[in-house]
Amino acid sequence: MGMMAHDVTQDVVVPVRHRSRAGLGFAVLAAASFGLSGSLASGLMDAGWSPAALVLCRVSVAALVLAVPAVLALRGRWGLLRPHVALVTSYGVVAVAGCQLAFFNAVDRLPVAIALLLEYLAPVAVVGWLWLRHHQRPGRLTVTGAAVAGLGLLLVLDVLGAGSVDALGVVWALLAMVGCAFFFVVSAGEDHGIPPIVLAAGGLATGAVALAVAGLVRAVPMSASTGSAAYRGVEVPWWLPILGLGVVTAAVAYVAGIFASRSLGARMASFAALLEVLFAVIFAWLLLGQMPHLVQLAGGVFVLAGVVLVKLGEPNAD
Repeated sequence: MGMMAHDVTQDVVVPVRHRSRAGLGFAVLAAASFGLSGSLASGLMDAGWSPAALVLCRVSVAALVLAVPAVLALRGRWGLLRPHVALVTSYGVVAVAGCQLAFFNAVDRLPVAIALLLEYLAPVAVVGWLWLRHHQRPGRLTVTGAAVAGLGLLLVLDVLGAGSVDALGVVWALLAMVGCAFFFVVSAGEDHGIPPIVLAAGGLATGAVALAVAGLVRAVPMSASTGSAAYRGVEVPWWLPILGLGVVTAAVAYVAGIFASRSLGARMASFAALLEVLFAVIFAWLLLGQMPHLVQLAGGVFVLAGVVLVKLGEPNAD
């Protein structure tokens, strides 16, 4: 009897462990994909593109790329979407369009490091939401991991040398943080039964429509250019980084992010997403020649250590 009980436990634990490992893999893929966006966008903005136009192209290309796979994933079960139109719409408006627009408005008024730091308070917001809404009180390891990851984030972003702070810029950055936290909480939900790729496609399509409307009413400036984009002195046609932004940093990134959130839960996935900042520094070095400082590399180690501590603090951690 004891042997039978042991075997059943093995059958339950192994899939959970495999799901967790797969979730971490998706989280790293999402962080790397999202982290590439800033460097690709930088070359295009130097060529005359406005941030809003880039975001619109990014999410539009991603929505088109995911359209057919999303339809195939539904397998004719259109009834899954009807009860959750509000969910998909809010996901697209808040987590996709709203988050990105708020962040770009923050960057317009704040140093990038400060804007990123405020946006990446999202894991703290997720922990607070889960505590207040679902009574999931964080343990000591989670709190310690959050502190270590936060210290690492400060070092990676080199905030001490970032400059002055604009109050309205802070408000925009905090709105971006809300959108980021909303992404993790909604992405982690599975009760609605919507496949990850369908949720990503629907959110990106809704976000594209919202951005297009914002551009039409001139709420955000829209400007584009067909000039070449330069990366480390190498010029490439404008459409190549646009494809990269749409396919890699949006389609792949959002789908991987949703898979990660569903496998790891909103709390763990949001902390793993801090790796995006580290990847952003690496890609800026590779594509733009912006060398990271030693203090930034040390910060990356702290971020990784913080993510590991948060993982160890999860209720189902082994």
